[in-house]
Amino acid sequence: MSCEVKEKERAGIINPIFTCQPAGAQFASIGIKECIGIVHGGQGCVMFVRLLFSQHFKESFELASSSVHEDGAVFGAVHRVEEAVDVLLMRYPHVKVIPIITTCSTEVIGDDVDGAVIKLNEGLLQEKYPGREVHLIPIHTPSFKGSQVTGYDVAVKDIVSYFAKKSEPNGKLNLITGWVNPGDVTALKHLLAEIQVDATVLFEIESFDSPLMPDGSSVSHGNTTIEDLIGTANALGTIALNRYEGGKAAQYLQNEFDIPTIIGPTPIGIRNTDTFLQNVKKLTGKAIPESLVRERGIAIDALTDLTHMFFAEKKVAIYGNPDLVIGLAEFCLDLEMKPMLLLLGDDNKTYPDDPRIKELQKNVDYGMEIITNADLWELENRIKNGGLELDLILGHSKGRFISIEYNIPMVRVGFPTYDRAGLYRHPIVGYAGATWLAEEMANTLFTDMEYKKNKEWILNVW
Repeated sequence: MSCEVKEKERAGIINPIFTCQPAGAQFASIGIKECIGIVHGGQGCVMFVRLLFSQHFKESFELASSSVHEDGAVFGAVHRVEEAVDVLLMRYPHVKVIPIITTCSTEVIGDDVDGAVIKLNEGLLQEKYPGREVHLIPIHTPSFKGSQVTGYDVAVKDIVSYFAKKSEPNGKLNLITGWVNPGDVTALKHLLAEIQVDATVLFEIESFDSPLMPDGSSVSHGNTTIEDLIGTANALGTIALNRYEGGKAAQYLQNEFDIPTIIGPTPIGIRNTDTFLQNVKKLTGKAIPESLVRERGIAIDALTDLTHMFFAEKKVAIYGNPDLVIGLAEFCLDLEMKPMLLLLGDDNKTYPDDPRIKELQKNVDYGMEIITNADLWELENRIKNGGLELDLILGHSKGRFISIEYNIPMVRVGFPTYDRAGLYRHPIVGYAGATWLAEEMANTLFTDMEYKKNKEWILNVW
């Protein structure tokens, strides 16, 4: 038996795991302060993405649309970009950064967004908004290829490469978090604060857990500033937590400005968190303090209470963003569980070359499947028709009907999660995240036992 990597055999998609590239670019844009992205396409390309963000975070976000209609699809719609920029600048005097995000329709008709940006910089901005700081950044995210993951990766790289400018060293560490939750950012900041490392957290979304203030303000904004982005070229090092969500930007900073760079692993679980802290130590020279050693010990104690007694041999299916899925699989293996099926939901041809996947292939001694370009029918079909028996599913809310239909307990993790309250506040990274995630899985199994009236031996308890 071994770990097999293969692409989905069907051409079509049934119940997709991911949405499209523009969604990822929009997620990157809402992590920047004084920024509103314009999505060049139909209104639905913004409306449905904003709905996903609002469902997941239970907050409101500002995104704009060039609102392309049928005439634009026939005759071209570059003029809609120009009109959208003008309206946005008039309506929002605080806005300085405007990513212009393409979609499938505007890429197919061949709209010259880069040319429109040049025209706007030389015309409208000089004539109507002289002296105002405005940054127009074209981001090409055709949604007939890739996914929200690749769209995020492209946008982060394009925005960082636009702003990064070499000057004096700032002594900071660049931390590219990838597609995480506010609770994850809080946990990462805690680890860095304990080591006394000054870091620029890029596309910083901790503030998405927004307060409702007496003045009625309720729109969430990211905290990454223009100064933060410019300063990425002057950092003492860069850590991108995820290979596929920010890896391109990290590699750019290394190639262009000779910034020492480490990509991954995603710090899910004890082992990967240890590696993250060692990477921070390597780049900054800061020692890992006793406080984190103790925090690590508390987490290990919590996991030891659960691992062999409750988790051993439990069979798991995992789907979602690739770095998340691989990190969760590594964590489950450390907990003596058996990840049986990993679903990576886009057409990235490089997944088989991922060193983490190669490590799984080398060490897994049972029948694990990793399906690329996958959809959720791959999971349902194996349960319904393929005899796949599972004790637990890990994934976002889009797969909840499979859990319900086949009576398999499920832990919500990833994006989007909208049928559980407040999960975006809880980290899954770091030592605290390892503890919370393991206890959430255990409690889900306990609850399922009660629901099914199973006895304690199901969880290896005598």
